[in-house]
Amino acid sequence: MITISPEPDIAADERELVARATGGDVDAFYALIDRHDRGLRGLAYRLLGDPDAMDDALQESYLKAFRALPRFSGDSAFRSWLYRIVYNTCLDELRRRRKVGVVPLEAAFNHPDGRRDPGEVATDKLDLAAAVAALSPDTRAAVLLVYVDGIDYHSATEVLGVSRGTLASRLHRGRAQLRRALDGTEGEGR
Repeated sequence: MITISPEPDIAADERELVARATGGDVDAFYALIDRHDRGLRGLAYRLLGDPDAMDDALQESYLKAFRALPRFSGDSAFRSWLYRIVYNTCLDELRRRRKVGVVPLEAAFNHPDGRRDPGEVATDKLDLAAAVAALSPDTRAAVLLVYVDGIDYHSATEVLGVSRGTLASRLHRGRAQLRRALDGTEGEGR
């Protein structure tokens, strides 16, 4: 007889870690960060386009999160709250720079279609990366959160601090701009 143990309640486990971290348990805070670090790194890198800027933004974000942890109300998921802090920190950095560079998306394409010519796949990736980099930071963040990181609409609205309608509008606009850029009709039908 095979016994299947139930999946652990991740939310309950995370609530326990949040409670311990709020009480000053640094190891619990590290465990929370470790759970979400990969996705947060992806978001920060794709928004900032520079590994050093990404590291700086994450370090600043994690410090902000640790200091703000006693004020975390639990009204949203911890993950959404943490993404929001990283997103805001990255936007602050972009405002300081007053420029948006080309942001590579190589990490988003870990499974290229093996049946295609590798040169075509590489060209497609570069075209997509350039098209995504050309989106405004707000639209780019919406597209990356929902389509690359797989975050649901509710969580994405919490991260971005916008309504569901605004998120849907940014996603629609982002898809249209990406479609035009990739179809070679970029200057048409704006």
